[in-house]
Amino acid sequence: MGAMTASPGRRVLLAAPRGYCAGVDRAVIAVEKALEQYGAPVYVRHEIVHNKYVVQTLEKKGAIFVERTEEVPPGNIVMFSAHGVAPVVHEEAERGKLATIDATCPLVTKVHKEAVRFANDDYDILLIGHEGHEEVIGTSGEAPDHIQLVDGPEDVAKVEVRDPSKVVWLSQTTLSVDETMETVDALQDKFPQLISPPSDDICYATQNRQLAVKQMGAEAELVIVVGSRNSSNSKRLVEVAKQAGSRAAYLVDFADEIDESWLDGVTTVGVTSGASVPDVLVEQVLEWLSRRGFEDVEIVKAAEESITFSLPKELRRDLREEAASLVAEQGRLGDGGGTDRRGSDRPATDRPGAPPG
Repeated sequence: MGAMTASPGRRVLLAAPRGYCAGVDRAVIAVEKALEQYGAPVYVRHEIVHNKYVVQTLEKKGAIFVERTEEVPPGNIVMFSAHGVAPVVHEEAERGKLATIDATCPLVTKVHKEAVRFANDDYDILLIGHEGHEEVIGTSGEAPDHIQLVDGPEDVAKVEVRDPSKVVWLSQTTLSVDETMETVDALQDKFPQLISPPSDDICYATQNRQLAVKQMGAEAELVIVVGSRNSSNSKRLVEVAKQAGSRAAYLVDFADEIDESWLDGVTTVGVTSGASVPDVLVEQVLEWLSRRGFEDVEIVKAAEESITFSLPKELRRDLREEAASLVAEQGRLGDGGGTDRRGSDRPATDRPGAPPG
């Protein structure tokens, strides 16, 4: 089928803001800078951000992604991803004689600090979020004895606390704003004295991207969200589009995943992308649509974003030198183990110390 000419009434609504948020931008640049400054390999614990293309691009430059800290050979540099890690992971890095760069998004760090503060004041903390998501694992690890996960309004019935007058909720930064408030309302019905976090945990970028999708979902019969399957905020955009009235909404990593049949009977397509998606991928989707007659692009602007975060301060130091001296020190001192591993979800047999096979 040849390229169609632009047909009357066919148009694309392009969300603004979309794509990279400040925390993702900072994390991706941090990996690139570390590779420039220290040379390959730089190990990254977990995907730096939840995007296939970004991970593949950084792998080509010399980043090595690992799921567990123990996979990194002693004397190397390891970076923690934008989603944050539990304190036990910092301990693992110390035991493994690794120099660390922490690329945790400052907005996630803020939630970690809130968790620590409320735990110190002996509150029960109800963390609204998705089970198994790295951010939730990291935040829970700050105060495992005080935090329980609430995965949506239907989880509220089984929540129990020690003292209903000392309860606070916190949340994962990438959730659906509306659904989170639904969960909070249900929690407030159950615990009238529930305290809210000092400032909203759901990050500005998540909120703005959802706002733009809400605005276009009402007009677009089809919404294409560019993002990866394991990206929480991208998946939420698909849900928000459907709730806003779009007939269909799909998540794609790349333009070639779009199915031509999705365009049947469609005159308006909404396009957006999750917070970990580089704009080149969105441009490819726009080209794909334009070849099929959707050439008219209108911007749907929901907010201005001007937030930036400074790079992790560890990048100002000679980490290769630091990593080498950690290993040298181990040779002098022998290994002093015996750290408290209570917060870890790893079975006791899987402890560090054994050399990698």
